[in-house]
Amino acid sequence: MNTRTSKLANQRRTLGESALVESASAPYLPSKATKNGAVLFSIVLAAAVFAALLLVAWFGLGLMNPWVLAIAALVAVGLAMTVHIAMEWERVVICRFGAFNRVAGPGLIFTIPVIEQAACHVDMRTVSTPFGAEKTLTSDLVPVDIDAVLFWMVWDAKAACIEVENYSQAVLYIAQTAMRDAIGRMSVAEVALSREQLDKELKTVIEEETEPWGIAILSVKVRDIVIPAELQEVMSLEAQAEREKNARLVLASAEEDISEMIANASDVYEKNDAALKIRTMHLLYESIKKSGGTVVTVPSSLSDGLGSSAEDIAKAIKGK
Repeated sequence: MNTRTSKLANQRRTLGESALVESASAPYLPSKATKNGAVLFSIVLAAAVFAALLLVAWFGLGLMNPWVLAIAALVAVGLAMTVHIAMEWERVVICRFGAFNRVAGPGLIFTIPVIEQAACHVDMRTVSTPFGAEKTLTSDLVPVDIDAVLFWMVWDAKAACIEVENYSQAVLYIAQTAMRDAIGRMSVAEVALSREQLDKELKTVIEEETEPWGIAILSVKVRDIVIPAELQEVMSLEAQAEREKNARLVLASAEEDISEMIANASDVYEKNDAALKIRTMHLLYESIKKSGGTVVTVPSSLSDGLGSSAEDIAKAIKGK
């Protein structure tokens, strides 16, 4: 039962990683739901003009035939092609006879039917594009899976429309290529430990490629790095050994400092007998105080020269 459960868990994890990589590789598709109002406005405007012309022809001129219907429909469609709406976050690139004329928007936009066309509607908002690299080899030939997200925006609608065919898809391809190139120049340890450096490098490379397209790269964030399981254990042991090494170095440095201080104290006591006696009396006092007794075994080498100091200390403690 446990074996079956573990197999199911592994399958779900594998499917989840595959879906993540697939979603990261999918091109950015801007939402169209927010433009329904502009489309509805054009339809209502065309219908209103068509109905108004029919009413004028019927009640004003007393005419109603296929020619009247055709003319009314033509005028309505022409007016709908003349008046456009651009959302607050949109800029519309207008071409006249196929050549760039101007960038319009937001709000109401008027164009000359047939002569002018709205070539491109450019979204000027910040866009988040997920991307990744699957089974990419590092400089030490270790395959890794990396998931990242790119934040960018268009600052020049003209360049984004004219310089590149599909700027959102081009940004995605540039990001994926830059990711693979950067990973190929780094070792697996550098990839795992230098996320911020990788973020900055990717941002710089992508920005250089997309700047002629009128696109600004705001930031790149590496979200996840998947290293093979067998290598994770090796890296964990290596990190543990490195921590033990650092701990031993700190301990050795502390012992060196302590030995140096002891040597300095020894020099002071050797040159000053009174200081040595005072230190000995202090140690004796602390020993008697902790034990709570009045009899302490003191080596003859330490008791020489103290006289009745030990007895005086014991009496003082007993009196307390």
